[in-house]
Amino acid sequence: MRRPRVVATDCDGTLLRSDGTVSERTREVLAAVEESGTTVILVTARPPRWMHELADVVGRHGIALCGNGAFTYDVGARRVVGHRLMDVDLVRQIAEDLRRELPEVTFALESVEGFAREEAFERASGRRDGEWFVGELAGALRHPPGKMLVRHPHLSVDELRERVAAVVGSRAEVSHSGAVGLAEIGAAGVTKGLALADWCAEHDVDPTQVWAFGDAPNDLPMLTWAGRSFAVANAHPEVLEAVDEVVAANDDDGVARALEHLA
Repeated sequence: MRRPRVVATDCDGTLLRSDGTVSERTREVLAAVEESGTTVILVTARPPRWMHELADVVGRHGIALCGNGAFTYDVGARRVVGHRLMDVDLVRQIAEDLRRELPEVTFALESVEGFAREEAFERASGRRDGEWFVGELAGALRHPPGKMLVRHPHLSVDELRERVAAVVGSRAEVSHSGAVGLAEIGAAGVTKGLALADWCAEHDVDPTQVWAFGDAPNDLPMLTWAGRSFAVANAHPEVLEAVDEVVAANDDDGVARALEHLA
């Protein structure tokens, strides 16, 4: 199997264990892979500010692709160096349409400014970092978002994604990363796959030279773009069906075990 020039990996549910930590084995393997000449890049639904706790596994290039491709983030400099944002008027219209179809939904937005939410939107993580606004959606739209979050109190993630996608249509990208009761919306065409393709093009890397790892439906654009795709064993069924190879689960260091022979 030809050695990749780039390894792209999702974070939560894939590289990270279920408790959100990076094992020592994974840290050592990623560092060795980078030292051997293969670049490792994190491609995640996480907002930029959540990458600081992973700074030691970001790689020497210092860049993380965040928000499902909406933000290119220089972790060391703590600066968004590129973004793909949604049109404010479109976000407002989508919210109105969704609220008509699914009256119990609540909304939050991730922008360059940080996190903004309606008061009723529950942050299941319990985190309050980066929260610059709580109130009516109109106030949150002072800054165009890279990602719109839709929460529903009862629907499963798959059912919510389907219902939201039916309303949104081709106006935007709808996905989910497995978080309970949460769907994610980005600008039309903006996905992890697009962000990774753009980064690779800037560095003269062909998709055939890329290995990608993931676990959730929002990883599919990245996995199908890359020359070789891997799912961890705990991945969503859609992902398990789409990839070239299934590796051990995230709690069993599946990414690290698949990469050890490159170190």
